[in-house]
Amino acid sequence: MGSLPREKVYLDVTLKRRHDTPAMAKNKGSGLLTKDVTIAHNRRAKYDYELLQEFEAGLVLHGTEVKSLRMGQVSINEAYVKEKDNEIFLLNANIQEYSQASRYFQHEAARPRKLLLNRREINKLIGGVQKEGLTIVPVKLFFNNKGMAKIIIALARGKKQYDKRQTEKKRDWNRQKERLLKQD
Repeated sequence: MGSLPREKVYLDVTLKRRHDTPAMAKNKGSGLLTKDVTIAHNRRAKYDYELLQEFEAGLVLHGTEVKSLRMGQVSINEAYVKEKDNEIFLLNANIQEYSQASRYFQHEAARPRKLLLNRREINKLIGGVQKEGLTIVPVKLFFNNKGMAKIIIALARGKKQYDKRQTEKKRDWNRQKERLLKQD
């Protein structure tokens, strides 16, 4: 270190500090959802339906829809899944308009969105609906570890009222057991 002048060492240290600070502040305050994050969860689906088999599907989205998803502006509570021409579509999923885009680039909030599945999975879903009278329910919307928007849909059978009460009793009993175990 004796061969370098002191001014040069001092300048290098200050330049490193200048570059580090803005980058850290920028990442902390962005508020965008990126990877391994659940965007929306349909909690009512587990209450109203017995989920038999789950499938992970991709979504066909426009650019402003992806930006709205990253802002967390989506609801799948009233959404449902239908088959049309041997393809699976997500209907009535409300992705709000992206506020920073112009009217020309905006998307419809509740337009039908095609789900990307393998042919074998599509046939299994269609067969379950037509032969067994099951329902296809959207359960969870999320970004995977690559940052791609995915949705989990499930083949489900509707619960009767007494099934719902039985599920509630089990859940309450499990909560009471956990409380008692914590106290000991």
